[in-house]
Amino acid sequence: MSQFFYVHPDNPQGRLMKQAAEIINQGGVVVYPTDSGYALGCHLGDKKALERLCRIRDIDKEHNFTLVCKDLSQISEYTRVDNSAFRLLKNNTPGAYTFIFKGSKEVPKRLLNPKKKTIGIRVPNNTIAQALLSELAEPIMSTSLIMPGQTMAEFDPEQIRDLLEHSVDLIIDGGHLGEHPTTVIDFSNDDIEIIRVGEGDPSPFE
Repeated sequence: MSQFFYVHPDNPQGRLMKQAAEIINQGGVVVYPTDSGYALGCHLGDKKALERLCRIRDIDKEHNFTLVCKDLSQISEYTRVDNSAFRLLKNNTPGAYTFIFKGSKEVPKRLLNPKKKTIGIRVPNNTIAQALLSELAEPIMSTSLIMPGQTMAEFDPEQIRDLLEHSVDLIIDGGHLGEHPTTVIDFSNDDIEIIRVGEGDPSPFE
């Protein structure tokens, strides 16, 4: 049975964020809110937690995983970012973007796209996610909470509880979020490529 935390969306309770970080560090799989909807997350170095996450979503190692980061200092640790890309990210984060980069040696190989050796990177504009990342002091390995057979992410925390209370260790209730897909920008090649247009304004990357 998972724990269920009601967290204030604008002023997250510090003790709950600390407990949530401890659950992740101990190998837990958690549901938490971001600015693009609810996500599943676990410790980036925990192989067993990643396997559990993949079973919940029914995804395989070909899936494009994302590291959700607090700020740009974490991005530069886990990816190969040149100066021009860094400036673009600095001007557009936090926000509803997913950036694709070649991963650095700090990223476990199992998280990289097996063919392209890439990893998705996010800096969410969500107070609860930022509070959790502050407690962790490292990125969360994440994927959008899209259940098998569905095309949209789950947005109702009570419904998420009904679906996953026996499958995850913690559900953080940050209220009804709706679905706000990120704009996906690929920096892994010589030319910047807009893969998907979502909530984030694509014009700075055109």
